[in-house]
Formats: sequence, C-alpha cells, structure tokens
Amino acid sequence: MPRVIGLMSGSSLDGLDIACVDFHSVGIYPTEKWTFNIIHAETMSYSSDWIKKLSTATELDARSYLLLHTSYGHYLGQCVNRFIAKYNLELDDIALVASHGHTVFHEPWNGMTGQIGDGASICAETRLLVVNDLRAMDVAYGGQGAPIVPIGEKYLFDEYRLLLNIGGIANITDQKYRIAFDICPANRILNKLVEKYLNKNYDENGDYSSQGEINEILLNKLNQLDYYKKIYPKSLSNSFGLDIIYPLLELENLNINNLLRTYIEHIIQQILNSIQMIINKEKQDQSSYINCKMLITGGGAHNTFLFQCLKTKLKDKFNIEVEYPDEKVVDFKEALIMAFIGLLRIQNKPNVLASVTGAKVDTIGGAVWTN
Repeated sequence: MPRVIGLMSGSSLDGLDIACVDFHSVGIYPTEKWTFNIIHAETMSYSSDWIKKLSTATELDARSYLLLHTSYGHYLGQCVNRFIAKYNLELDDIALVASHGHTVFHEPWNGMTGQIGDGASICAETRLLVVNDLRAMDVAYGGQGAPIVPIGEKYLFDEYRLLLNIGGIANITDQKYRIAFDICPANRILNKLVEKYLNKNYDENGDYSSQGEINEILLNKLNQLDYYKKIYPKSLSNSFGLDIIYPLLELENLNINNLLRTYIEHIIQQILNSIQMIINKEKQDQSSYINCKMLITGGGAHNTFLFQCLKTKLKDKFNIEVEYPDEKVVDFKEALIMAFIGLLRIQNKPNVLASVTGAKVDTIGGAVWTN
C-alpha cells in the first residue's frame, strides 16, 4: 500500500495544498481498481512575500526566474518537512513526494509549459524520492498539458460521469468520452476583486456577490471573448484572467457587489455552455445527462451562493444531479491526484490522457529525483 505526499499550488494563490494519501490497487494494469484514503491534508498559506514572488514571476529575467525556481523548490521541501513533523509521519512509510509546482508560463501552442519548484531542491530538503514537472511530456507530444487530473478521476472517481473543479481556473471532465478542458478563470478573479475592493481574502459564502445585480453589458463582453468559442481540447494560462478579463472588469465603473455578481454569472454561464459544447461536439442528445452525477470540488464549492445558483441551473437545464463530497476531497482533490500521477510515474504507467489534452499518445510524465 504506497503512501504518497502530493503537492498542489493553484492560480488562486491561497497557499500550498499538501495531502498524504494511502493508495491500494486490486487487479492487473490497465483494468486494476484503485482506492485511496487521505490520511492528513492541509493548506499552508503563502506569506505576502511568496504571493508577491509567485504573482510577479512572469516579469523576471531568466537568471532571476531560475533562482526563484530553485528557492521555491527548497521552500516546498521545507513545507513537506514541517508537514511530516506535524503529523508524526514515518519517513520510511513515504514512497515519494509528487509536486505539481506553481504554473508561471503555459503556452502549449508554442510547445512550452513552465511550473516552478525545482525537484532536485525538494529531494535535497526531504531526502525522499520526488516526481515533478508533470505536464512537460504531454506538451512535447503536442498536447495542451492540461487538464492532467482526468487520469486520477478515471481510476479514483469512476462513479461520476461529470467532474467540475472550481479553483483559480474552472475545469470540467466528462468521463464518458474521456474529455476535459479549462472553462474559465474563476477564484483567481473573484479573490483579486475582493482583495482590492474589500481588503479580504475571499467572498465568504458569496455574501457580497449575493447582494449584487448582474450587469448585462459587462456579462455580454465577457461571454464574447475568443477563448469561449474554441472547441476542446483547450487550456488556459493565468495570463488570460489577469491580462484580459480583470482589466475588462476594472474598466466598468461598478460597485464591488455588482462586479462579483456579474462574474459569478459569467462562471455559471460558461459552465453551462461547456456542457452544451460537449453535447454538440459529441453529437449526443441532451437527455443523456438526465440524473447523471456531477462531483464539484475546489474552493468555489465553498461559495454557497455560487454553488446553489449553479446547482439550480444544472438541474433546470440538464437534469444533472450535483454532489458535494467529503470536505477533504473538495479541498484536496488536486493534491490527491498529483500524488496519484506521481505514483503512476514511478510504476512506469501512462499518467496523462491524450484524449483529454490532444497529444499524439498517452504519456508517462514527470521528472524523477532521488538521493
């Protein structure tokens, strides 16, 4: 029963997600059945200094970028060490650490994706086997390098046809067709608005957005952006939200409640549009979604207003049943799946699906570091 520590840093910049997971499999590849148990998990909040370093990394010259890549790797290793000490974990029980790193650049159309967090530095700090750089091989084979979580959804959440993650970027998976793609920026934009105008980290329970009104002119501008017209496979970089969407919001002279309410509606409409896109492209009848189960995870699942509005509209339009899982799964699904991807890597099994990313083949991605 392998025990793996998974690390995930998302575009919302709320902190480093760490999950210690036990995995168990029955059967023979590729039809084995997997189960998991999240033993311990927590989010280690970033200091204001780290938030600034990570959010401005795209502005660095090459030398400064590589120095940040190394120092962030040491930081990740130190976080793992604190996590191990806090929960009294035995080093000999831990098979590996799988680290997603923090995405700074993502340009699959140029054959490039970049996640900082040097694996060698993590390995040196923890003295454990480390797997990182999980997206690069898929991109090298012509894929989007994202989303990469569907391999974990396939083996760990096969009871759900639809899986929606509302994190810094919202993404969706339809397991019937083994497709997944990024929908739109989500928490990264909501949190940035709240931070600037309300001096808070996030809109707890959607309290402020629930008091606002939808601005139809702004909503229409957002919905007309070119990315939403593209057919999957497709993926988003952080720059789409920060350089394109956020300036649009700032141009409108709206109070913060109306801005938040309008952007909440934008997220919901793009989720509905994404499901309709799947229906249209896969030439299926809308009735095929009746009573199918959707698992919703990510920080956005804690936004009560967003969750309830979305749940109602999914039911009304598609007859989709939304399920809210165990809270550890809500908050740490991506860290859990990074751990699983790392485990598949050292077992030399494909861990990124070409049907999702558009790559030429399924790939075995990840650089391995060992003492």
